[in-house]
Amino acid sequence: MVPIGTLWGIAFSILAAAAVAGLELDTPAVEFRVTNQTPEYLSKFPFGKLPAFEDTQGFKLFEGAAIARYVSSFSPESGLLGNSANEAALVDQWVHFGESEIATFSYETMALVAGYLGPYSKEVFAGVSQQAGRITCGSAERAQYPQFTAHPKVKAVFGEAEFVEDAMAYKATY
Repeated sequence: MVPIGTLWGIAFSILAAAAVAGLELDTPAVEFRVTNQTPEYLSKFPFGKLPAFEDTQGFKLFEGAAIARYVSSFSPESGLLGNSANEAALVDQWVHFGESEIATFSYETMALVAGYLGPYSKEVFAGVSQQAGRITCGSAERAQYPQFTAHPKVKAVFGEAEFVEDAMAYKATY
C-alpha cells in the first residue's frame, strides 16, 4: 500500500482513522520541541504544532481533528464521517468530547510530569487530575455508549483497550 502522506507526531485518533479506512501513513520519528522547531519543519508548518500532516500532493494540515477528518475522507465507505447528517453530527460530538474533555487533561498531565509547565505543583496536579477524573469513563458510563469501545481494525493496530471499572474520583485529603 502506498502512504497517502506523512504524519509528524503521534496522534492515536489519526492513526485509528487510517487503520479503519485501510490507509497507510508515513510516520517519521519526532522529538518534541526539536523536530517541530527546525527551519525545514517551520517552513511547512509555521506554528510548529504537532501533530501535522502533509499529503502526497503537498497539502498541509495541523490539528488532530482536522487531520483525522481529512484522512477519513479518503475512505467514505468506512463510515468514519457518518452516512447522514445525524451521523456526521454524532461524529463531531465525540471528536470534540475527546478533545475537550479527555485529551486536554491528558496533555496537561503529561506536560506537568515532563516539567513543561514549570516546577511540579501538587495543587496544579490535583486540579488537573480532578478534572480528568470527572470525565474518565468507567463501565457504567461506557454501558450508555456501546460505541465507546474500539473498532476491530483499531484493536488490530493498538491492541485491546484497557478501561477502568469505576470512573476516577477526586478524594480530598483535608
